[in-house]
Amino acid sequence: LGEYYWLEPAHAFEPFQEYDVGLIALAFLQGSFAYGGWNFLNYVTEELVDPYVNLPRAIFISIPLVTFVYVFANIAYVTAMSPQELLASNAVAVTFGEKLLGVMSWIMPISVALSTFGGVNGSLFTSSRLFFAGAREGHLPSLLAMIHVKRCTPIPALLFTCLSTLLMLCTSDMYTLINYVGFINYLFYGVTVAGQIVLRIKAPDMHRPIRISLVWPVIYLLFWAFLLIFSLYSEPIVCGLGMAIMLTGVPVYFLGVYWDNKPECFNSFVGTATLFIYLTSI
Repeated sequence: LGEYYWLEPAHAFEPFQEYDVGLIALAFLQGSFAYGGWNFLNYVTEELVDPYVNLPRAIFISIPLVTFVYVFANIAYVTAMSPQELLASNAVAVTFGEKLLGVMSWIMPISVALSTFGGVNGSLFTSSRLFFAGAREGHLPSLLAMIHVKRCTPIPALLFTCLSTLLMLCTSDMYTLINYVGFINYLFYGVTVAGQIVLRIKAPDMHRPIRISLVWPVIYLLFWAFLLIFSLYSEPIVCGLGMAIMLTGVPVYFLGVYWDNKPECFNSFVGTATLFIYLTSI
């Protein structure tokens, strides 16, 4: 049946250190990383059948289901492990399996590996489409907008995703990496949601196949502001480095998009490089 000592209200909120708003925001930022797939379906709208029906349906089904599984998995961990054991463990699910499953504890590492590969597969499938769409709109090099002749997959965008992912592995601290990625992701999420509100005000008659109340974007932006401001307050160096990494895209944008009258030698070099990479990838 498990232990419910740490689930009782008298003990569940027992602090192990002084309360700090910045650390609470940072905890939300790191915890929300596990739920980070909620927006990925929007990246592959073009590849969905009847997206105006299936996109909301997929979101309405997947988010409650994943939330239910994650929350009850954590409740199961708390019934088998103390908070000290949870903090000391490098892989909570593996430690949980070793305590409860006995000779069958090998199931947990395999399950964690399969879950990880599933998450990576989803990220690769969706993130590459983001680069592909950006290149097609002219915001990234046109090479990234190319697709494989037979498989119709954005091979250059996938390779670019691979290279950018390898750069993230320069840090060995997983939590620092989560803070980097989480801070940048939520920064763009907030800007995107704010853009929806601006469009609703400036273009109220725009055709919107999927329409929701403005109450939800406003609530999200309030939570977003709390998360980013206090995360920046708690980890200014990590969040600042994340913003610095993001700003490296500004000169690329001015060089590749904003600069219209490029010299012929520059266009010739880009064309030659594009052709070379294309020929080597087929």
